[in-house]
Amino acid sequence: MSIDLTSPDLYFNRELSWLKFNTRVLAQAKDSSLPPLERMKFLAIYGTNLDEFYMIRVAGLKALLQARVQETAIDKLTPTEQLKAIHTTIHKEQKMVESSFQEIMKDLAKHEVTIKRYKELSSKQQEIIKTEFFEQIYPVIMPIAVDSTHPFPHLNNLSFALALKLEDSKGNIKHGLIRIPRILPRFLQIDYCYVPIESVVNHFSGELFHGMKKIASTPFRVTRNADLAIEEEEADDFMEIMEEGIRARNRGMLIRLELKESVDETLVNFLTTHLELDPLDIYYYDIPLNLGTLWHIVTEPSLAHLTLPTYSPKILSPFQEGNDIFEAIEKEDILLYHPYESFDPVVRFIQEASKDPNTVSMRMTLYRVGKNSPIVKALIKAANEGKQVTVLMELKARFDEENNLHWARALEEAGAHVIYGITGLKVHAKIAQVTKRKGHALQGYVHIGTGNYNPSTSRIYTDMSYFTSNTEINNDTTKFFHFITGFSDHSFLSTLSLAPTHIKPKILKMIEHEAMQKEEGLIILKANSLVDVDIIQALYRASIAGCKIELIIRGICVLKPGIKEVSENISVYSIIGKYLEHARIYYFKHDANQCYIASADLMPRNLVRRIEILTPIKEPDLIQKLKLILSTQLQDNKLRWKLKHSGEYKQVKTEGKSINNHKIFEEYVTRMHNQIKKETPEYLSSQLAKKVLKD
Repeated sequence: MSIDLTSPDLYFNRELSWLKFNTRVLAQAKDSSLPPLERMKFLAIYGTNLDEFYMIRVAGLKALLQARVQETAIDKLTPTEQLKAIHTTIHKEQKMVESSFQEIMKDLAKHEVTIKRYKELSSKQQEIIKTEFFEQIYPVIMPIAVDSTHPFPHLNNLSFALALKLEDSKGNIKHGLIRIPRILPRFLQIDYCYVPIESVVNHFSGELFHGMKKIASTPFRVTRNADLAIEEEEADDFMEIMEEGIRARNRGMLIRLELKESVDETLVNFLTTHLELDPLDIYYYDIPLNLGTLWHIVTEPSLAHLTLPTYSPKILSPFQEGNDIFEAIEKEDILLYHPYESFDPVVRFIQEASKDPNTVSMRMTLYRVGKNSPIVKALIKAANEGKQVTVLMELKARFDEENNLHWARALEEAGAHVIYGITGLKVHAKIAQVTKRKGHALQGYVHIGTGNYNPSTSRIYTDMSYFTSNTEINNDTTKFFHFITGFSDHSFLSTLSLAPTHIKPKILKMIEHEAMQKEEGLIILKANSLVDVDIIQALYRASIAGCKIELIIRGICVLKPGIKEVSENISVYSIIGKYLEHARIYYFKHDANQCYIASADLMPRNLVRRIEILTPIKEPDLIQKLKLILSTQLQDNKLRWKLKHSGEYKQVKTEGKSINNHKIFEEYVTRMHNQIKKETPEYLSSQLAKKVLKD
């Protein structure tokens, strides 16, 4: 029987799949087994995720709607159908968001942590906040009248403000705004009582609109299209056009309005008249707006006991203090699993090279590096001292453009050779090469990662770091940098594979080869997202052939598992927990190398529109390490969710011992660091790994 693998019935919608991911994040906020601030953290993540989804994905759908595009993907849902489903889902989840917030606040109240409006404070507390208002807030904010002679002001993306309905001395109704700049704190704090700034500004609004009587008010927040449209081919100065693009982000189409519940209807009419929004894009909340700012409370150091215990990443042999990092790499290839194993050796790799007079050159790609990057500072130091420093600074890294522009200028001023990107492509590969003089010869050292060169996010993202002095990989790395800095042909590398030319064909070939093994075949793919239709269809064909396929996909998954005679042999899981799963690990049982790590997800944007790197891991001990990571995650019964063919996810719960892979790796690496020689836990044993991986 011939099966049409292009049928829309075999695919989930990309945008709705992403919403399911954010729903799983929200479920963590409702998990009463977690400490209250840990739950609040997931509420904050849910909110910031939703902001970005609206700024990019919903904005994109609205643009397609305006362009009258009807079909957008293989699932055949029109932009109108997708927008309707998105609005329905988010409106439905509002009650879940609000109930989660209320439950968390009840738990926090037991620890005397509260969020109170100004009018709910004691008289003593009100005096403290009043003083702070007049000293720190009043000089910064401005009243904005809106009438025939005072036009409605432009509101930047994610602007937060108060709208007011006022009455003058003659009984005339007026409207005004008070913008609350981001420079001001979201909450004013008295001990562990957090006071939303809008409630304070609202209370003292009479000080800003003298002689006016306040009839009604509401805080509100707007979201705009924030996707940058950069015409690279027409750019004489790429840095200049990126700066213009960043400014344009605040002028994008308005796509969402958030309000407080029970708002005066005339204020809603006032806002919507000026903002021209679809009623479906208006959301009313009974909790403080801007969930992402709950980080203000979550990160309070003195409240750390109300989160999960902080784990301190460990430095294991051979990178322990006192060891020469480059000698260690020369002796053996090394694979680190962050955040359990510290990111510090990656920073040291760059810092020590920058100080060493024998260092001849340093080359890196940088995507998201953070605001206070020790890595970029080390590169600046090396350039200042005359070393050859080459940096590909990807200016198109979404929402990090300004930070990357800042560092690009600083590197250039120090004398580094800075490339801003490749026309038409984002450089998402994470790779660094240090070349040193040893006697009369040169020796190269390479680091390849699945995550960004950012020490801060490395403590909360799971990622792989691979160090090698392998000659073939060094030669490939040199060719890679020649390609991105000049006009070199990158069509052939001996060991590494690059997107957009070779990663996708290689993965397709490996899937096909595994499918030929039929029931003996086994594929395990761990990634953030699975969207690419060609990859999905190859997996369907492998499943039809009898090959077993295990997918650990954190976020979007367009593939439908469990469909009779198509994907019966495919299981899809998502792991949501303390750490953000970010590592890409690809396993093919019958491939010559078996294990690969990659910067690329299984999406067209990664495989077709970005420069990415796929790296084979060849050393038996390192292959075994990757197998143990995969096998442990496939046994997790605390953080793992299983995707059903209906599109719903169900948390995996099994009898017996609790297996939380995040906790297991924390404990396991800690024991290794402390050199406690106890029996390896059963879920990390080679025997069980062999059972799970059918070796």
